[in-house]
Order: sequence, then structure tokens, then C-alpha cells
Amino acid sequence: MTATAIDPRLDLFAEIERLKRERRAIILAHYYQEPDIQDVADRLGDSLDLARAARDAKDCDVIVFCGVHFMAETAKILNPGKIVLLPDLEAGCSLAEACPADKLAEWKAAHPEHFVITYINSTAATKALSDVICTSSNAAKIIARAPADRPILFAPDRNLGAHLMKQTGRQMDCWPGTCMVHVTFSERQLLALRAKHPRAAFIAHPECEQQILRHADFIGSTKKLLEFVIEDPRTEFIVGTESGILHTMAKAAPGKVLIQAPVENQGGCVACSSCPHMKRITLEKVYLSLRDLEPRIELDEDLRKAALVPLERMLAWS
Repeated sequence: MTATAIDPRLDLFAEIERLKRERRAIILAHYYQEPDIQDVADRLGDSLDLARAARDAKDCDVIVFCGVHFMAETAKILNPGKIVLLPDLEAGCSLAEACPADKLAEWKAAHPEHFVITYINSTAATKALSDVICTSSNAAKIIARAPADRPILFAPDRNLGAHLMKQTGRQMDCWPGTCMVHVTFSERQLLALRAKHPRAAFIAHPECEQQILRHADFIGSTKKLLEFVIEDPRTEFIVGTESGILHTMAKAAPGKVLIQAPVENQGGCVACSSCPHMKRITLEKVYLSLRDLEPRIELDEDLRKAALVPLERMLAWS
């Protein structure tokens, strides 16, 4: 069923609220979703927040995950008895695609001494081969808990890995994956923008390239960037992450000026710093998923149990 089959007279916001009650459903949404999706969510957050929300989702039968595929998989790993819906199964992730399980298995076989820390932006099959999972919010804590006598493989984001090595002093081998959005910011255009806005703080996500991060006044996870904008006394901020967060920032800090960091060769347009996978989720698709209880995330039980071990270790360590 496609969005064109929806009666245009329907109030989708009201219908979604009605279906949530009927289905005993909750909506979990990432900060990178469209504003309408963020506004209908029962819980809005970054990857760590949403993993915890999925773990703690007790009083519901259905979880609608408004994010990308690996996030919905994580919810299913933690909630095997619940229906987990992803309104568009094609909502993927360049980082998850960068470290397929078969390639990681080959690497592990050749390097059995390594302790594998895998970013949550990974498939269930890749998680299942890992010693522990991390997010950008808790990665430094996770690294601090890693065995001191074993070398570390950090997968799949090389930029986050490089930042964490500077932050923690722990040497790691980094898998060569990157986020398709965070590698597009332009250093040249950023410097020109900062010259126009000398009082603005530049804040950036650690998935950005190192030449971008070196100019940042603050580096942090999506949630930490939001908290910084709320708490910092400055009134102008250049934001170096996916553009969806600007909606929540504007609501949380209404008196502050938010400027999207510029993208290479695109004049800094907001659309060019938008994740096309995240934006596959629409209000119409959320309505249809609740109406039809499809598309569902299904996992092989042995795979789910294997992936659960490093996920639970992450939640315990953080």
C-alpha cells in the first residue's frame, strides 16, 4: 500500500494518535527525522537514547521506529516479543553498509587477538560478531572498559574512531567506513561562514572529517550538540551535523540563531546536509505502518541472541 492510497481528507496527526491507542503502540524517532515525525514521536532521541527507550518499552505491544534500519533492528533485538515496525524498509545507513558481517568475520579470523568495538550504526549480523557496541554518546566510556591487554578494532566509522583516539589516548585500528552526510561539510566554506559570523560557535558531530573537527568549538553526539546549544550563553551556532536536529534545537532554544554548516560545492544548502535514508520516513508511511502493522522487522532468533550480548554489555557499561 502506498501513500497515494490514503484519503487526502484524513487528519494524519489525529489518525496516528488514534491508531497508537488502538495498537498500544509507541513511536520512537531520531533527531534526524522530518519535523512532523519528530512532533508525533513519543520519544525523541539519539541512538543511545533510543536504544534505552527500546529496552524500556514495557507498556506497549508495537514499536514504530522512525529512523533507519539498524535502529529498528536494535529495537527488535531488545524486544523479541513485540511487533517492531519500520515505515520504510529501504531506510538504510552508509555506515552499516560499510562494514558487512562477512568482511568483519574475515578480519576477525585474521586478527583473533583484537577486541571489537562496533558503533551502533551497524547491522544485527555485524553486531553479533562484536565484543561490545557503542554510540557516539558513550564510546569513550566503552573504550575505557575495554581490556587493556588487547588491541582494539573500532568499526565502522573511521572519523569517530580517530576522534576517540585523541580523546582517550587509546590506539585503535579503525575500519574505513564513513557517514555519507558528515563527510560532505566543506572546510573552505566553513571558514568563509565563520568570517561572516565571528561570534557564532561552531559545533560538530565526531563523524565529521578531521579537517572540519579541528575548527570546532565543541564536538559531541547529537544529543550533546543539542544540550550545548541550550546551555551555552552564545546566541549564534553553526551546526555541523544532519539538518534534522535544527528543528529540535529551534524548539528547545527559541532565541538562538542556528546556521547549518556548509556542504562542499552546494553553498551550504540544508537539503544537501540531509540524510536521504532518514528522510524516507514520512508521516504518510507512519500512518500506513500503524494501520497495516507493516513493514515488520524480523530476525533469526540465533542471530538476535548473538547480537543481544554486545548490546546488553554496552547498556551495562554506559
